Amino acid sequence: MSKLIKFFKAFAYASKGIISGFKERNMKFHGLAAILVILAGWRLDISDLEWFIVLVLMGLVWSAELVNTSIEELCDLVRDELNLDYKATQRARDTAAGAVLVLAIVATLIGLTIFVPKII
Repeated sequence: MSKLIKFFKAFAYASKGIISGFKERNMKFHGLAAILVILAGWRLDISDLEWFIVLVLMGLVWSAELVNTSIEELCDLVRDELNLDYKATQRARDTAAGAVLVLAIVATLIGLTIFVPKII
């Protein structure tokens, strides 16, 4: 029984992390974009395969943004603990943000290939 309790506690902690992530400006933007994409997909009656692609991409972008936020939090912790300046952690921050940007650009391009033909 304790394994089941641990599982549900872990699920609760992960949910708390997702909610915490949505306090970030970029995550709010990705959340709004997801709502708009879902509404467009429903309105344009995209196929099951297209829904699958859209949902996987949304999950990937959200996950990347959550990892980026985690890296930024760790950078802040290390910087403050070691009395470093911002530049000491800038490369880690920029690289993590760059990963999100690459994924967001790819997701946008794939989304455009799904939605533009239906709009036209």
